[in-house]
Amino acid sequence: MDGATRTGGLNRAPRWRRWLPSLTFLEWGRGYGRDTLAADALAAVIVTIMLIPQSLGYALLAGLPPEYGLYASIAPLLAYALFGSSRVLAVGPVAVVSLMTAAAIAPYANAGPAAHAGAALALALLSGLMLLVLGVLRLGALANFLSHPVISGFISASAILIAASQLKTLLGVKAGGDNLPRLLVSLAGQLPDVHWLTFAIGAAATAFLFWVRKGLKPLLLSWGMRARPADMLAKAGPVGAIAVTATLAWAFDWSARGVHVVGAIPSGLPPLTLPPFDPALWRDLAVPALLIGIVGFVESVSVGHTLAARRRQRLEPNQELVALGASNVAAAFTGGFPVTGGFARSVVNFDAGAQTPAAGILTAGGIALASVALTPTLYHLPQATLAATIVVAVLSLVDLDVLRRTWSYSRSDFAAVAATFVATLLLGVEQGLVSGVAVSLAFHLYRTSRPHIAVVGLVPGTQHFRNVLRHRVLASPRLLSLRVDESLYFANARALEDAVNEAVAARPQLKHVVLQCTAINAIDASALESLETILERLRAAGIRLHLSEVKGPVMDRLQHTDFLRSLSGRVYLSHYDAVHELTPEVLAGQEAPPQSV
Repeated sequence: MDGATRTGGLNRAPRWRRWLPSLTFLEWGRGYGRDTLAADALAAVIVTIMLIPQSLGYALLAGLPPEYGLYASIAPLLAYALFGSSRVLAVGPVAVVSLMTAAAIAPYANAGPAAHAGAALALALLSGLMLLVLGVLRLGALANFLSHPVISGFISASAILIAASQLKTLLGVKAGGDNLPRLLVSLAGQLPDVHWLTFAIGAAATAFLFWVRKGLKPLLLSWGMRARPADMLAKAGPVGAIAVTATLAWAFDWSARGVHVVGAIPSGLPPLTLPPFDPALWRDLAVPALLIGIVGFVESVSVGHTLAARRRQRLEPNQELVALGASNVAAAFTGGFPVTGGFARSVVNFDAGAQTPAAGILTAGGIALASVALTPTLYHLPQATLAATIVVAVLSLVDLDVLRRTWSYSRSDFAAVAATFVATLLLGVEQGLVSGVAVSLAFHLYRTSRPHIAVVGLVPGTQHFRNVLRHRVLASPRLLSLRVDESLYFANARALEDAVNEAVAARPQLKHVVLQCTAINAIDASALESLETILERLRAAGIRLHLSEVKGPVMDRLQHTDFLRSLSGRVYLSHYDAVHELTPEVLAGQEAPPQSV
């Protein structure tokens, strides 16, 4: 058996594997050795140090007690290690999903802490179940409806919203609002009540963290430290800010002076929780859960593909749906909230040398140890410090240059980015994302409803056909060659009819029309009816209709139609064959001097 055949056999998964989620740890766990364990352990230590402050901060961002962030960073990591296809993706709370969670469960805050937390559990469970269903049905391609420009605009606007939402904590005031204008108006009204010590702590922590991101590594390198340890120390900057401000708050009793601190965090492992099975609650949270799941999936797969490509590994999107679904279900039953693969921590995990998802298992162990042993030390941690870590983390996600890039390349993409960006800031996260998707789909329908249809001719001395408006070509007045650069469906079928009618009316000597189908990947029922109409109109005018270069899947469907059986002309394998047979004078350069437009 040759190599190509063997490769094809290996890539063909058993039938049951196509429909049932696989336990990927059975693959990466095979042959797991001491060297791999050492690499995974080092990465786990570094990611754990980074994840502790992030988890606490993102829980507060979601409107939940800080320990929920720790809980959401344990069981989901274990679930992803069992099912995930990425070797380095680190799952847990992330900024955008935490903001979307806060918006979704905010209506239940007035019902009490138990109802509020229960809504977060139900949201995680619903999101996880939806992702699991999509994964089992192998519908990972649905995420393609979120274009990269829309996601970029959404994440940038969400990052600005998140940073703005933390200003109240940095200033030590009470303010609220589910969009940027309301938030800023609320903050403006509270400016006379700024708590200046809190502001000083938050400003100092923010400045320190920005400096750590840009300045600490070069400083350490100048002192002779190697690049990798210097990079890791720079990424551990938030831990230093937490340690220093918590110590100062304890030493000088800042809480007695009005500084809001984290307070008592329950010690212990995540509790076993049962999400509320309330049909009305589930109905209200269904749409936010779906949006959170899709956004989290897109973000996770984006970073997963990027990191997998660096090591020539492969990411399976449908398996990722299952893995992220299982992670969210695990969060729902262990006191957490919705999670996904985080960009920053996954990059750190990769750079730290993680080889397998076992690094996630070890990270979960580190977070569990912190939940048991370290939470009392966080009692005096100023909330302003956590707000500073969130602000510094999310502002790195803002990419306003995407507006310039899309404006210069594609106005429709710019419109989608701008609509998403503005709607997210002015209306809120859910409305912003839906607006971006709606605008993208609207422009897609508009573009495909006006397909590019070119009259083509033969490039002299070749067998290639090009647009007569762009190239010097040979053509015959007896033959019209039309290349349709779009699949045919209900929205553009009439446009093809109009193009054929207009072209035929301008050519009194016409005897043949050949549709070059190179770019046609599908023909729906409405388009088939239009082709039948075109056939009958041409037949009535004494003109024969031919097809060329029809793709196999399209031809398979046409074989069973009356259109193909009643076709007045032929179906040619290549367009050159059609011109050669129908107008041989073109090949000889007769009756048709070269056209140049």
